[in-house]
Amino acid sequence: MPLLDAEKLQVYRLAVRFQTLATQLIPPRRGMLLAPLRDHLDRASVSIVLNIAEGAGRFSPPDKARFYGIARGSATECGALLDLLIARQLVAMPLYGEARRLIVRIVQLLTRLADRMTTMQAARRDM
Repeated sequence: MPLLDAEKLQVYRLAVRFQTLATQLIPPRRGMLLAPLRDHLDRASVSIVLNIAEGAGRFSPPDKARFYGIARGSATECGALLDLLIARQLVAMPLYGEARRLIVRIVQLLTRLADRMTTMQAARRDM
């Protein structure tokens, strides 16, 4: 089956996995007090996936770098949300650990992708 550009990226596949995991971190039945955190985590984790996809679909390195940077910002936001969940003892440690490992890896990969696009643009200017 043919793949879209984003689907070829490891970071995209990890982001989809994280988003799926994020939906399990705060189950809807936990109460209305947690609804804002759950909603924020859902929006930020979806943003990672969508911005990676949009960046992968762009042609120019600056466009790609911009969307990968936005995705990275959403990923670091998810990291902060994970910190709040564990500080408030709202998530089990094994689930937190898995989510934390994924989000750290996603941030690392997005940082490299954005840097690579910036380097490519600089090399083009120097030609």
